Amino acid sequence: MNYKNFPMVPRVVFGRGSFNQINDILAPKRTSIYAPFIFLLDNVFKNNPWLTSRIKLSYDDRIIFVSSKEEPKTSQVDELVEDIILKSKERPSGIIGIGGGSLLDMAKAVALLITNEGDAQQYQGWDLIKNPGIYHVGIPTISGTGAEVSRTTILTGPKLKLGINSDYTPFDQVILDPELTAGVPKQQWFYTGMDCYVHCVESLNGTYLNEFSKTYGEKSFDLCKEIFLDDNLSEEEAQNKLMMASWHGGMSIAYSQVGVAHAMSYGLSFLLGVKHGIGNCLVFDHLEEFYPEGVKIFKQMKEKHGIELPTGICKDLSDDDFDTMIRVALSLEPLWENAVGKNWKQTITPEKLRGIYKKI
Repeated sequence: MNYKNFPMVPRVVFGRGSFNQINDILAPKRTSIYAPFIFLLDNVFKNNPWLTSRIKLSYDDRIIFVSSKEEPKTSQVDELVEDIILKSKERPSGIIGIGGGSLLDMAKAVALLITNEGDAQQYQGWDLIKNPGIYHVGIPTISGTGAEVSRTTILTGPKLKLGINSDYTPFDQVILDPELTAGVPKQQWFYTGMDCYVHCVESLNGTYLNEFSKTYGEKSFDLCKEIFLDDNLSEEEAQNKLMMASWHGGMSIAYSQVGVAHAMSYGLSFLLGVKHGIGNCLVFDHLEEFYPEGVKIFKQMKEKHGIELPTGICKDLSDDDFDTMIRVALSLEPLWENAVGKNWKQTITPEKLRGIYKKI
């Protein structure tokens, strides 16, 4: 049997206020005074000196503010890569992504495309990247996506929403500072936290499950229940624990996979631009057939935090629209195999997916 030799993030700093060390961490990685560090920051921090004032720009270093209102697109990655290459005297010393999962995925993709010729859409899939990317750093400002630790960068291309899954994708350095997650709006906090919860449920109930994935998944699952169902945590404790739940949730799928909710949420995102966290929630709410206990607990969490999911998202869609979502969802074969088994095509039909989408 051939076992996958997966890479992990080689260096990680965890602690409240650890973002203050960013300049010291980056300094030894500068390859020359003409090779800038490029900081990709979520647009929400544009007028936030509390964060931006701590980034010390030297030489030709740049901050590029990127909107996260839409899921990352392959075309957006291509534009950023072209802009960075044209405006840099030398290949950059590194790419630093600061934000949620969209910004972290964007940073990973840009770092890879600077050293691999062609367009981002060419590399959507598994193990298509040929050359290591440039040095890249991930700094999450919201917890749940697991993007800080995963070997994929999820992008929407002209034909599919699919990750660049590669051994070269994981960050070279991650800074986990729970203080950076302060002030996240409640609904966004919940939806992104549920991305982590769904990672655990899909991994722990999948056919790919093994002790490596199980250990991380169980720890993350327990943390999620503590954070979203218990009342005895301070705000700081909840921030610290959710950041680690996100890390463990991301690790739980390193040797495993996600499942039905992720596959179908990709369809929602591709056609309608539904953000990943809420997309997972919209689908997961109707997946009792696949994850009965997980959905039961999810509904308890939803009720406890007064979260009402939008309804009627798919009510005005055409048959062609449903076909598009179904095509995108069914293209994610490893997710279905993990969820249902090698013979998944016998039970997972377009009609079945259409029935679930129509409930959303």
